[in-house]
Amino acid sequence: MRYSLILALTVFSFSFSQSENLKVDDIYVKNIKKIANNNKVKKAFKYIVDVEDKTNKNLIELTEIEAPPFKEEKRAKEFSERLKLAGIEKVWIDSIGNVIGLLEGSIGNKNIAIDAHLDTVFPEGTDVKVRIKNDTLFAPGIGDDTRGLAMILTIAETLIKSDIKPVDNILFIGTVGEEGLGDLRGVRYLFKNNEPKIDSWIAIDGGSIGRVNNQALGSYRYEVVFDGPGGHSWGAFGLVNPHHALGAGIKNFVEKADMYTDSGPKTSYNVGIISGGTSINSIPFKSSMQIDIRSIDPNRLNDMEEILFKSMNEALDEQNEIKRSGPDLKLTINKIGNRPSGKVDESVPLIQKTIAATQYMGVEPRLTIGSTDSNIPISLGLPAVTIGRGGEGGGAHSLDEWWLNKDGYRSIQLALLLLLSESGMN
Repeated sequence: MRYSLILALTVFSFSFSQSENLKVDDIYVKNIKKIANNNKVKKAFKYIVDVEDKTNKNLIELTEIEAPPFKEEKRAKEFSERLKLAGIEKVWIDSIGNVIGLLEGSIGNKNIAIDAHLDTVFPEGTDVKVRIKNDTLFAPGIGDDTRGLAMILTIAETLIKSDIKPVDNILFIGTVGEEGLGDLRGVRYLFKNNEPKIDSWIAIDGGSIGRVNNQALGSYRYEVVFDGPGGHSWGAFGLVNPHHALGAGIKNFVEKADMYTDSGPKTSYNVGIISGGTSINSIPFKSSMQIDIRSIDPNRLNDMEEILFKSMNEALDEQNEIKRSGPDLKLTINKIGNRPSGKVDESVPLIQKTIAATQYMGVEPRLTIGSTDSNIPISLGLPAVTIGRGGEGGGAHSLDEWWLNKDGYRSIQLALLLLLSESGMN
């Protein structure tokens, strides 16, 4: 009875309301309506509702497979097998670890990708057992981005079961290395090698239904290392101390960075990891930190890089000047992450379709900025967007991450509608 009511509301009663802030060309409004009113698509929408239990089962079982960055192999293998079970005949894992499933179109002139990332931020050994409290699922990575993987499996199966044939090829992709120091290595590999060539990119990653992420938040990440001889805290006192240098460098940087980021396009900085030292009574031989810098403006990233280098070199000189004996400190700054920024204009057809599809579903679309797999194709000038995984959730990147299946089926229907609008259908 519940599902019948949902279906009635889902298939037949969606209203289309034009956003006050976002302009949509009428051609895309008509295109979305035409697709949604197709009998096979109506059947597909119903199927998505009918298999909600299966979607949630996929979500739970995939979440309980550890997938830290650089160690996604087990989850990748399982995801690839489930794509095959969904009815996708051509499935493979490429040399870097991405899972790719191909549904051939009737013409197949273009390749349209729909993606979610396989990895989570959590290190190996993290307890990823899903806990259920009332209707809420709790587990590290349950929403970011395992929910996206579960959505892709349902979309793939729905297309097969509903006998929907796209015009262009559809690629179902699970990428590696989206999180942390993975530095988008999976999607970066895809676009560097063009095997397969991708013409349009739709990512599912976090957020509620209505997310239209058309701006790539760029970031630079660095490891800063001060090296010294090390020694006894008393007997070798007067030697250069890497910790003292790092502390001075952080102070210098924060003062300059705070002044710079106080105005202009939003720019952030964060010292996330500090390490080094062996004991309280030993002068450390090494002190290091990892720092994350983000901005919507690539020029400001370069400015912040200059501030970082200047601040650390000033600290190096200061500490070497006050030493009483021994060799000088050495400074090394390595860039360990580079996520490009960029923007897909809202007038681009893919963004227009995303806005139109979102509005058709009765949801107000929100243009957003974020750091996702879409950063790479956006930076290359290709049509790309990231949409939300729907439902309700929170606690991303924490051990208490949660997700609630509150009308989660609607986000899957939206993704399917957008995918068919981009690929075309017979």
